[in-house]
Amino acid sequence: MPQEEQVLVVQRKVFEETGAFNGLALDVERYIDKLFVQGVPRFIPRPQAEKDPSFKQLIPYVIMTCGGKILSYVRGKKAGETRLVAKRSIGIGGHINPVDWTLFTANPYKTYLEAVQREVAEEVSVETPYKDKIVALLNDDSNEVGQVHLGIVHLWNLDTPNVSKKEPMITQMGFMSIPELQAVRETMETWSQICLEGLKKMA
Repeated sequence: MPQEEQVLVVQRKVFEETGAFNGLALDVERYIDKLFVQGVPRFIPRPQAEKDPSFKQLIPYVIMTCGGKILSYVRGKKAGETRLVAKRSIGIGGHINPVDWTLFTANPYKTYLEAVQREVAEEVSVETPYKDKIVALLNDDSNEVGQVHLGIVHLWNLDTPNVSKKEPMITQMGFMSIPELQAVRETMETWSQICLEGLKKMA
């Protein structure tokens, strides 16, 4: 019998004590300082995490930009989160699993950043220098997917648009201008809609 997938979570009460919100929170340090205290982030089985809103799964959501355009794709039928299939997205990322998490208790935040690199590398190949900056926290309790997730929004500014897909679930990938994305806004997953509206504030 295969072992259950373990995913990184924090208790919802930590999020609420730090300052619950819906949409984007731009005061990043306030949340990072609370969420990545030793003993606060933990791993629990994914089936439990997906159904228990007393936990928030920490999800890196990496937006890649180059020359004023944003990387975008459509989640195909092989997407791990079935509730998001066929939705357009501008965020690369996913669940953090306990792979090589040996340094976790020593420096949870540093280990999280290393895990983000691994997670992105599983989905796409980025063959260009870039600058990585965490620009916002993202929360949307208006639907069942959002209720059990908390996004950490990264902005990667790429020197060149040399990005290719690795995951079969990524389809129709390419860089799009903001007006082009706004024209297809209704086809986008909720998190991407929220980020699209907040791009100017986050940049």
